[in-house]
Amino acid sequence: MFILVSYDIPDNKRRTKIAKIMEDYGERVQYSVFECELTAKQQAKLLKELQGVLVEREDSIRLYRLCAGCVKEVKTLGQAKPPAEAPVVIIV
Repeated sequence: MFILVSYDIPDNKRRTKIAKIMEDYGERVQYSVFECELTAKQQAKLLKELQGVLVEREDSIRLYRLCAGCVKEVKTLGQAKPPAEAPVVIIV
């Protein structure tokens, strides 16, 4: 599943931790925005890791799940690149 993650973390140390976690799961497309292609298990693991760093009264993290049709409709401007398609694996 394609997940778009954005965050607003005022504390520099926590923001760096969140970014490092996100780099393991997806591609940074903006300073605090990542595009991720995840399985349900990976998404659950990501949520658990993020919750371990998050301070609920100060931080904001949003995860948006986009359907395949929605991902194909993403429009980009300037230097932005369209979302990468997940690799297709055919097992015979």
